[in-house]
Amino acid sequence: MKKLLPVIFFLTLIGLTQALAQSKGKIAGKVVDANSKEALEFATVSLYQINVEGERQLVDGSITEQNGSFTLNSLHGNFEVVVEFIGYSPKTLREITLEAGNSTLDLGNILLDGSAEDLDEVIVQGQKNMMELALDKRIFNVGKDLANIGGTATDVLMNLPSIAVDPEGNVRLRGSENVRILIDGKPSGLVSFKGSSGLQQLPSNLIERVEVITNPSARYEAEGMAGVINIVLKKESAQGFNGSFEGILGNPTNYGFAANLNYRHNKINWFINYGLAYRKVPRVGNLRQDVATADTTFYSEQSTTGTVNSINNNIRAGLDYFFNDNNILTASYLLRRSDAERITDIRYEDYSPSGVMDSYALRRQVEDEKEPNSEYNVSYKRSFEESGHELVASVTFLKYWENSDQVYTESAFTPEGDLLPSRSLLQTSLNDEFEDQWLFQLDYTKPLGKEGNFETGLRSSFRDMENDFNVSEQAETGEFIPLPGLVDIFLYNENIHAAYAILGNKTNKLTYQAGLRAEYTDVKTTLVRANDINPREYMDLFPSAHLTYNLSQDDAFQVSYSRRIRRPFYNDLSPFMTFSDQRNFFSGNPDLDPEYTDAYEVGHIKYLERGSIFSSLYFRDTRDKIDRIRRVDEEGNSITIPENLVSERAVGAEFTTDYQMTDWWKMDLNLNFFYADIDGSNIMDLYRTNTYSWFARLTSRFTIANTVDLQIRGNYEGRQRVAQGIRRALYYADISASKDVFSGRGTLVLNVMDVGNSRRNRFIFEGPGFVTVGDVLPRRRQINLSLNFRINQNKTTAKKSDILGDE
Repeated sequence: MKKLLPVIFFLTLIGLTQALAQSKGKIAGKVVDANSKEALEFATVSLYQINVEGERQLVDGSITEQNGSFTLNSLHGNFEVVVEFIGYSPKTLREITLEAGNSTLDLGNILLDGSAEDLDEVIVQGQKNMMELALDKRIFNVGKDLANIGGTATDVLMNLPSIAVDPEGNVRLRGSENVRILIDGKPSGLVSFKGSSGLQQLPSNLIERVEVITNPSARYEAEGMAGVINIVLKKESAQGFNGSFEGILGNPTNYGFAANLNYRHNKINWFINYGLAYRKVPRVGNLRQDVATADTTFYSEQSTTGTVNSINNNIRAGLDYFFNDNNILTASYLLRRSDAERITDIRYEDYSPSGVMDSYALRRQVEDEKEPNSEYNVSYKRSFEESGHELVASVTFLKYWENSDQVYTESAFTPEGDLLPSRSLLQTSLNDEFEDQWLFQLDYTKPLGKEGNFETGLRSSFRDMENDFNVSEQAETGEFIPLPGLVDIFLYNENIHAAYAILGNKTNKLTYQAGLRAEYTDVKTTLVRANDINPREYMDLFPSAHLTYNLSQDDAFQVSYSRRIRRPFYNDLSPFMTFSDQRNFFSGNPDLDPEYTDAYEVGHIKYLERGSIFSSLYFRDTRDKIDRIRRVDEEGNSITIPENLVSERAVGAEFTTDYQMTDWWKMDLNLNFFYADIDGSNIMDLYRTNTYSWFARLTSRFTIANTVDLQIRGNYEGRQRVAQGIRRALYYADISASKDVFSGRGTLVLNVMDVGNSRRNRFIFEGPGFVTVGDVLPRRRQINLSLNFRINQNKTTAKKSDILGDE
């Protein structure tokens, strides 16, 4: 019943808003060519109200549809309607009266005459800027980046300013891994059990844009210390049928196909996205560990090779139903399934203090993995007559399941290669993980006065997760015996309820908003067989404030503040250990506390004639910082678990620019410098440190001919100290080229990612009695050739907001 109450509440509100809206009126019509009588699409229609002094004030505006029709919303009164279109003389309709008893006034056909200067041909080609700045976020339109073609969502994020993706697929925003990742503004199964590495299963050609919110307002959930990354998937809404298809060939093996289809007729807009990918991803790595005990010192060396063979299917379908221009109902369904076979071979070599090999062991992991994932969403949007006055309600259900069946074999040998039977192992791991999540959300926006705005909303999330974990080892009798502590059922139950309010206004050159968000968290973890129950409840307030001062139309400063939280999640709290590596284990910590951050930022953006410059200074003050701590026993076996440190304080400066150097050369540059002070003295004085680091990304794009583009990108992430050691510098380069084919309806793209095989995860960890040095290459150089073919689409589809600009 508690899950049905929000739905009933939402539907009641929708009914009330429908009833309140009946007193408003509409003005409709159709714009056509005076000579040919053909409908004119994308004509601009403006509605002005005439006051008692005879002055005009703009009250609404619209763009005509494919059939030339338009609808304007207003209160009753006296108006003028102005119609404009490129190549035609503007027309003004005066003395338009919308009387109180008339809900809709139809102006009929409005005829436009060709202008005095005849144009033989008019071609309007809209292209979005790579980066757009809003009050509390940056929007990156990723379609023009050649390096994204044929890749995954991980590759898209890796190519954006402020974002870094390490070779293991973990996403960092301005140096922090504590970032909230959403799909279409909502949680997704792609970012669940596997963390952000699940994004490697989402094809890049399904992505429309990415929103990077480094200091989120109270509108967004408070999760994510470094901010929020929102990945928006493609969905067209133009009348008629349009779509695109893409095929991919790559080495190492990467075969893929994707389709984005859309059909809109009158009130219904259908859309479907499908992606299929078959990949083989090889990886290699080396690890050396020196261990000092009270009696002796020894070291071991470990080399790893492996391949993941996977088939990924993604299908997303849905429809928009337009009751009228003010009421839209959207329903969508996403089904994703991943089937993978993972084979990993590890060679362990053990050495005495003198450097003589004592023995070596060979361990193989064979894993079959299945991951079906479903997401259902229904949303309703009610737009009122006043521009910007709207109500949006949505219900989302997410269902996730992962089955992992693993077999481990291990054999030990003398340095001469003789088998040591007493150290042979045969182990199995059966792991089933489930997740069900309901999400209810309601958002309401109301303009206040001439420039003011009020927003409020409610959000409730109900999440239930289960992990049935069973690790067994074969005894001498041949029987498989469960291993202590590795056979149990872990339950994670999370309920989060939130409410927020934001008030904003604008006076002359100053735009400001302040908000407050309240979140109540109820989390309980349970180990069923051990009967270990750990409940937690807490209530928090998260204020936010944003201020923008416009020096001119092209020059603005921003100042912002927000309070954020990182709650320990399922993987952070689960006590089960990974088992693929017999000597290096990773586990959660059921006693972990949430971390809190106060984030401050000052930014400046300057739009130039041929580009833009964005710069910012930021400061993050984090308490109870969550970090992973590695411990090694006297036999050289390690376990790494998350723990709360005292604090981390980080200050940084970021600089981003995109500039059209010449007509044939465009350059993008992103620089990020930061300093962090990390206090882990609650664990050990050794774990108090500070670090300076920097990040740089430079992209140059060259137009060699009208139909050929070349793109070169270099990336560098500086050396960085962490609580337990050093993460070494990371550097790599990508080259891409594209050519238009099929008379501009298709594009052929060649990508070479990580040209020098240099994108390696290199680190040094130090602790009491041990030093660990690692070098891992999770993905080799990737070469992809892709072909994109479009139906009824330009190379870059321009939407109405691209032509008019956002209001």
